[in-house]
Amino acid sequence: MQNFKNGKIPLFMYLLLVISWVCCTPAEKQEYKNWNVYGGTKDAMHYSTLTAIDTNNVNHLAIAWTYHTNDADTLLHSQIQCNPIVVDGILYGTTPKMKMFALDAATGKQQWIFDPGAKISADTSAQTRLMMAFSNTGRGVTYWTDGKNDKRLFYTAGDQLICLQAANGKPAADFGNNGRIDLHDGLDRDVKDKFITSNTPGIIYKDVLIIGSRVAEDATAAPGHIRAYDVRTGKLRWIFHTIPQPGELGYETWEGKEAWKHLGGANCWAGMSLDEAKGIVFIPTGSVSFDFYGGKRLGPDLFGNCVLALDAATGKLIWHYQTVHHDIWDRDLPTAPVLVNIIKDGKKIEALAQPSKTGFIFLLDRTTGKPVYPVEEKPVPTESGLTGEKIAATQPIPTFPKPFARQSLSEADLNNLVGDSSFQDIKKRLAGYKTGNIFNPPSKEGTVIFPGFDGGAEWGGPAYDPATGILYVNANEVPWVLKMVDVKEKAAKEENYLAAGKRLYTLNCMSCHGPERKGSGNYPSLISVNKKYNDARFLQLLRSGRGMMPAFNHLSEQEQNAVAAYILEDKIKQTQKFIHEQKADDAYMHLPYTNTGYNKFLTKEGYPAVKPPWGTLTAIDLNTGEFVWKETLGDYPELKARGIHAGTENYGGPVVTAGGLLFIAATKDNKIRAFHKRTGKLLWEADLPVSGFATPAVYHVKGKQFIVIACGGGKLKTRSGDAYVAFALPDKN
Repeated sequence: MQNFKNGKIPLFMYLLLVISWVCCTPAEKQEYKNWNVYGGTKDAMHYSTLTAIDTNNVNHLAIAWTYHTNDADTLLHSQIQCNPIVVDGILYGTTPKMKMFALDAATGKQQWIFDPGAKISADTSAQTRLMMAFSNTGRGVTYWTDGKNDKRLFYTAGDQLICLQAANGKPAADFGNNGRIDLHDGLDRDVKDKFITSNTPGIIYKDVLIIGSRVAEDATAAPGHIRAYDVRTGKLRWIFHTIPQPGELGYETWEGKEAWKHLGGANCWAGMSLDEAKGIVFIPTGSVSFDFYGGKRLGPDLFGNCVLALDAATGKLIWHYQTVHHDIWDRDLPTAPVLVNIIKDGKKIEALAQPSKTGFIFLLDRTTGKPVYPVEEKPVPTESGLTGEKIAATQPIPTFPKPFARQSLSEADLNNLVGDSSFQDIKKRLAGYKTGNIFNPPSKEGTVIFPGFDGGAEWGGPAYDPATGILYVNANEVPWVLKMVDVKEKAAKEENYLAAGKRLYTLNCMSCHGPERKGSGNYPSLISVNKKYNDARFLQLLRSGRGMMPAFNHLSEQEQNAVAAYILEDKIKQTQKFIHEQKADDAYMHLPYTNTGYNKFLTKEGYPAVKPPWGTLTAIDLNTGEFVWKETLGDYPELKARGIHAGTENYGGPVVTAGGLLFIAATKDNKIRAFHKRTGKLLWEADLPVSGFATPAVYHVKGKQFIVIACGGGKLKTRSGDAYVAFALPDKN
């Protein structure tokens, strides 16, 4: 244990300090027996003090109940990423089509269900439009009570923030417009034609609901300002501009003084944490859009890629810390920071731990925002072949703890589990890419992004055990390739719908679905999509968005029709003459480059091009910086049969308990697992109906402890599902 070998304090004194800290810290006085907040508690620990299930009996766990939502959409790869909450014996969660439900937490019996699109219109086509409009990926709900009879639930379906009465699932009529608020409103800019939703629940401070948002990734993105609403009325209490406006701190760092009127992003899509005693909300933000070219947003891009500490009552900035300067790699902060307590040089420090997609953990003082251990500003490659780009000269590199994921890909790291021809193929491709530095800039030849766009750490977030100071973080270790291409700025004087549709596809769709419409990353192929959609339904999809796909209301009706004709391969419509319309010119929207999609670097067989492990789970002692253990997470059945424990990409986080266990699903192999939290030994695993890309919830009701996981599948080309599965120990006869 390196920190007490320096002679500053003897080992026995160090241990006494740890014991004292654990026993006396206010945060640890919480019981952590409930799960009435997304992630368990507002400090984002994913921790439970329940001990009925422990290392001795966990192998006896069995399914206690299963609840089917009956609205999975295999056609559109629906998902459930929800971490449900449990209040007064009732479990609240969401379905693939963003309905909210209430269940008896002991039996799984449905109490009520709310459909955001029901009873608005009896017209079938209108119902279809509403279904699409309300579809997004939801990760949970938020609960508030006045401690008496007023009990409310909040969640987002599409662009609607919805408030329901917890007792019966009916809209709270006194909140907003009959229980709803349009998230397009209150952003201090006209964004009515832009995509906006909120996929991660907000957080409650007293009688204020604080929320972030998910916006588009391209130049059309809405701003990601942070907003707080009165829980009773829906009135906007405060707003924090993540892209600062004139007169606000940070505005002077932007070279383009009009940028705030045009640029979007810098949003909190990953959730937030709260120190209720201090009244501080901690908010992680993403990059400013467009993700991969910054020539229209010169400067460090405050407050993108920051941990923000705001006064929860007023929204005033207390401090900020930027983890990536002028992000051109889509390195959003992917999860809420965890409020932790650590000992450094014999002193107690209230801190926060912010995991990142790159595999770094930033340990910051909770009150001041200063790094607990040195973070070095190190020079990075700055030569870009992209006109107008100005790359940040340095990037912050934490010195403690060491990265929990690999960060560099060389020939020696390539996957050697495949045949020689496949190996030679990835070797040849790697030789043509920029590689070897996690801050190599985007390029036309292709730049290796490793860890990939999906981490390192992802939205599931880590778990933290306050009794030991150990942080548990699961990670993806899969390389991706970012390739930039020139954009044809001006249309030909005369175009038909085919030419215009292809041009508009390149500008608006190629970055997700690839140049040949074959799909990329987690985005599906559009080949033969005309077998799934007719013209009317596809146009509605363009206008409303669905799941990971934003709406494209910035396109005119004619432009939408041209895109539809191209993608649906409508040969008759493609010959139609495209009439160019006069539009108000916005220079910020005219980007000289786009990218060819979110492309994983894979072998011919479809495996990651790097040697395993491809999914990992690491236990890190935040007091010493040492890895307590690191295990491979997940399996490919065909590789497992060959004795190869490779791990898989994983989405959803772990939960750690005082019973000595760490529970996690997250992998694509349809498993939920329990590990010994001190050793990393696998103690139990069970099959799920489909992959559980979500974080488990741990709760106690009617004398029994349960673990429940949402099984929605849909990611990583897995089958979509509709189940919540709860596990418990069998009743004693």
